[in-house]
Amino acid sequence: MKLQFYLRFHTRYGQSLWITGNIDELGNNDPEKALPMDYLNEEFWSGTVEIKKKDLQKSISYKYLIKNEDGEMLAEWGNDRVVEAFKKEWQEIQLSDIWNHTGEYENAFFSAPFRKVLLKQTRLKSKVTADKNFTHVFKVKAPLLQKHQVICLNGNGERLGDWVPEPPVLLGKEDNWWSVKLDLAGSDFPLAYKYGVYDIQEKKFLTHEEGNNRLLYSDAAKRKLSIVHDGFVHLPNNTWKGAGVAIPVFSLRSKNSFGVGEFADIKLLVDWSKASGLKLIQLLPINDTIATHSWMDSYPYAAISAFALHPLYINLANVAGKEFADNISSLKIKQKKLNEMAEVDYEEVIKYKLSVLKELYEVMGENCFESDDYKDFFKDNKHWLQPYAAFCFFRDKYGSAHFEEWKSNGIYNKSEIDKLFAHRSSSLKELGFYNFIQFHLHLQLKEAADYAHKKGIVLKGDIPIGIYRDGCDAWMAPEMFNMCWQAGAPPDDFTAVGQNWGFPTYNWKRMQEDGFAWWKQRFEQMNNYFDAFRIDHILGFFRIWSIPANALQGIMGHFVPCLPVHINEFGETGIWFDYQRYCRPFITDEVLYEVFGRGLAEKVKDEFLVANKFGGYDLEPEFESQLQVEEHFAGLEESAENEKLKLGLFDLISNVILFEESGSQGEQFHFRISMEKTLSFRWLDPHLQEKLRSLYINYFYRRQDDFWFREAMHKLPQLKAATNMLVCGEDLGMVPHCVPEVMQQLGILSLEIQRMPKDPKIEFFHPNDAPYMSVITPSTHDMSTIRSWWEENREKTKLFYNQVMGQEGDAPAFCEPWISRAIVLQHLYSPAMWSIFQLQDILGMSDSLRRERPQEERINNPANPKNYWRYRMHISLEDLIKQKEFNEELRGYVAHSGR
Repeated sequence: MKLQFYLRFHTRYGQSLWITGNIDELGNNDPEKALPMDYLNEEFWSGTVEIKKKDLQKSISYKYLIKNEDGEMLAEWGNDRVVEAFKKEWQEIQLSDIWNHTGEYENAFFSAPFRKVLLKQTRLKSKVTADKNFTHVFKVKAPLLQKHQVICLNGNGERLGDWVPEPPVLLGKEDNWWSVKLDLAGSDFPLAYKYGVYDIQEKKFLTHEEGNNRLLYSDAAKRKLSIVHDGFVHLPNNTWKGAGVAIPVFSLRSKNSFGVGEFADIKLLVDWSKASGLKLIQLLPINDTIATHSWMDSYPYAAISAFALHPLYINLANVAGKEFADNISSLKIKQKKLNEMAEVDYEEVIKYKLSVLKELYEVMGENCFESDDYKDFFKDNKHWLQPYAAFCFFRDKYGSAHFEEWKSNGIYNKSEIDKLFAHRSSSLKELGFYNFIQFHLHLQLKEAADYAHKKGIVLKGDIPIGIYRDGCDAWMAPEMFNMCWQAGAPPDDFTAVGQNWGFPTYNWKRMQEDGFAWWKQRFEQMNNYFDAFRIDHILGFFRIWSIPANALQGIMGHFVPCLPVHINEFGETGIWFDYQRYCRPFITDEVLYEVFGRGLAEKVKDEFLVANKFGGYDLEPEFESQLQVEEHFAGLEESAENEKLKLGLFDLISNVILFEESGSQGEQFHFRISMEKTLSFRWLDPHLQEKLRSLYINYFYRRQDDFWFREAMHKLPQLKAATNMLVCGEDLGMVPHCVPEVMQQLGILSLEIQRMPKDPKIEFFHPNDAPYMSVITPSTHDMSTIRSWWEENREKTKLFYNQVMGQEGDAPAFCEPWISRAIVLQHLYSPAMWSIFQLQDILGMSDSLRRERPQEERINNPANPKNYWRYRMHISLEDLIKQKEFNEELRGYVAHSGR
């Protein structure tokens, strides 16, 4: 039998199209063995294969690939093109297809949150039109139909009704597709037709799809079948909108938790969300961060495992159950004390939870491990669970997560770890403790996720951009990461010296060698609990701000990968290249007086500097890096003077124009970010400043764009194709021009924040201007809430009050409930697919439910690298659920906005 493929796709010069599928002739789903297609005309590409008899007995799945000029091969979206195993033997099957562009809005509605929860529909009982002896199969998708609506087909020719929609040719729903089998023998070709919408309850034709008529060229020859995959019905595709709430798990408060939010509390949050008309709950990362057993572990983005869940979120009563409830009855007083606290006492909570879990493990462990549920869990998660348990075992044994300092097993060896888990191993019981905890965390989070789905609520998780330097992932596979670099962010509104997150950066080249297996496993793990996820700092997939290991401030970094400036470019621009002047810290008496004042300047010259032959100073070798300076002052008494000296020396070290590219033999360079703010730049003559500024602008804003586009397209398409969760990107900060295009191509939702417009020419972003494929919010966990921000800067507040809110006169001194309500409503009526609000901003609409002091509502301050993540709701979820008047009011706002 012959398979004849026709793909409607317009290529540009240098591109080619290919077909891959589950049979030998199509390469058995190996892109390297895909079938090349032939260019037919401006509208179509074609391909032909002869099918073996053995393949006629099974369904044949296939998809199209495009190879770009650079050799990069990208697949269309989806895995639902299938040729059924028909009983009748056809001599030829002709497939007429439309490329499924990943960025089509409709594809979002086939992702997990919509398929499993939000648009989950029962099968409609309607009489499907079908001819016994058919020549054509029409297939099309329409994800946003209303209840009782089905797709119908109408067109020229008797079988399609000659454009009379009644009686209708009705299609039936099969998985993603609406389809119908028709006998078009005797019809005139090309055949013009359109899809329409029919209400089976009212028995009424509603509308034809928008746009021009579709044309079918394939005739109805004997023993030939034509299957038409028509893509999407041309109906409005931006009408679905939803609203959600964002809050970290640790911030939840219930009467049954233990001084911190727990996975079990998510069910109460689901109940409140349901009552309030919200459809989504967004959480911060929930992975284990226990590295130091101190409050420093409260940072949720510093996970010691990309897979393990945090013991902080376990509910002890649920672990104990009725059988072992007496084992935890003595904790009620401690539980009450911790639960009454305004904020999370991280150290106290985790200490008590781990001690109780050890007691429960002693009496429950063996029975737990014999259960079928545990055996299934262990089998599915063994690839990360055993190394994680071993890591925790050694961390606790040696009192440190710094595996390089361990007395044994500092270098991961799988065979050695397997021995630890051998049946007669003396360490097996201790290792089992960590498995025991993870199993119960899994059960509790899965129960919460299933409960949310039953209530029509979806869960959105968060994938951090980095991994903890002294964590299990780095221990297991250090080659997957650039351990000599630190990820961070350039200077922004949060901090003038940039951010240093301390995480090693990803070795993308190494990760690509095995098809991003680690990332795919990570998504698979998240998919157990979440329907959507936020990629923290998606810009890192284009390029990551990389800081040398001997630096502390983000301002010492540069983007990697990045096209550096070659030394010849300076000469071509009319700049005499002076390595000492541009690449070494520029230190003169005048600079010292400005940084330290005259009094301290002499002390700095005496203790930290040496005069050079250029009329200035160099740093002594033992103080050339910020890390060396930090270590020096760490051994001294804390004082205001020492702090000023330390920060001033940091400023001297960063007072450069260029950083040399490592290994370039002095020929390639990167501009220091915020060059114009350096004292080094200020002391250059204006003519030279202008020439350097021109190169600087080219370096940061022009030359990198195509390069970064290709970098992202090497990674993101494969990663997105590995999961059916809805993908959202946090695309804030210094955003390259290519980022919106990549996200649109891949159907990744952007993040839009009113106070952080991506257009530098405006002060505020208006919710009305949000793209449909986006998430819009008035604030995030890294920002002050609406109420707190309102009091921070009177000038900005007044501008917002007059321009964005359309009010006259001075802005009120405090953010009154009506102001919070107006801002929330602005976001609800935005065209964005999702409006998501911090719970604090929602409660700000109520005079009686809002927190008394708005400054206590902030979760994180990025300017503080040692922020204690401990915010808790000030009202319990049980009490919030009882606020029926407020909940009904919120539900009304959400419903009226069309969400």
